[in-house]
Amino acid sequence: MAKFLCCLLLWCMSHASAVTLVDDRGAHVSIDRPPQRIITLLPSLAETVCALGACQRLVGTDNFANWPASVKTLPKLGGLDDTALEALVRLQPDLVLAARSTRLLGRLESLGIKVLALEPQNQADMQRVMHTVAHAIHLPNPDQTAQALWQQGMDGIAKAKRNLPAGAAGARVYFEASTGGYAAGEASFIGEVMLQLGLRNIVPAHMGAFPQLNPEFVVRAQPQLILLAEPMAVDLHRRPGWSGMEAVVKHRICAFTPAQGDVLVRPGPRLAQAAQLIADCLQRHYAP
Repeated sequence: MAKFLCCLLLWCMSHASAVTLVDDRGAHVSIDRPPQRIITLLPSLAETVCALGACQRLVGTDNFANWPASVKTLPKLGGLDDTALEALVRLQPDLVLAARSTRLLGRLESLGIKVLALEPQNQADMQRVMHTVAHAIHLPNPDQTAQALWQQGMDGIAKAKRNLPAGAAGARVYFEASTGGYAAGEASFIGEVMLQLGLRNIVPAHMGAFPQLNPEFVVRAQPQLILLAEPMAVDLHRRPGWSGMEAVVKHRICAFTPAQGDVLVRPGPRLAQAAQLIADCLQRHYAP
């Protein structure tokens, strides 16, 4: 009986209706049947596939995908600019999920490989990507499953906010997403999380999601709290003008570990964890 049900399931999957999806390039991509050999070339996309329950279909990822732990053992195929084309082709993927800025998109399509280009920046993008991926991998109830995953993140943010110390409300925050002065602005998904937690981002939305800032901009903004997603960003007092900033003077600085930094800068399904990391930081610095 079990063997019959398994065969029936495989038959149903192979005869599932085709879906046509629009990716972030505006390309219309038709996927005729449930993909069984998926490659992701962006860490957040690997996390999304796994959070939707299809981790076992992944056969390769980019170099930086490391969550959940099972993806660490998969073949690593490079990054945005150095994807190993021959190694990727040898894995015989029936779907590649990649960032819009990945160089090899056209080359992959010329080889007959299905490609969806998805590069979320804000929370609306993230919600849309979850739904798109759920449809692309032919989940039985794609919208319901994707919405449930999204709601988990929203519920987690609301829970983190309920436990914040009152003194943290309205604090001016500078979030350094990576070295070189790249900051998370209000327009980014993590910037939106900070707003949902009642914080004020010193980088307004009109500057973009992750703009590169002049250090003087941060000095003029006088943040009261500094979040560092890149653990190599140390010795802030040595940056010109920074030693007198309120956040530096009062030592209100949270430097996250590499694993925590991944959670905070990847626009994937771990929004609740990202919100809690920021909430924990606020507890350390603002709790009475």
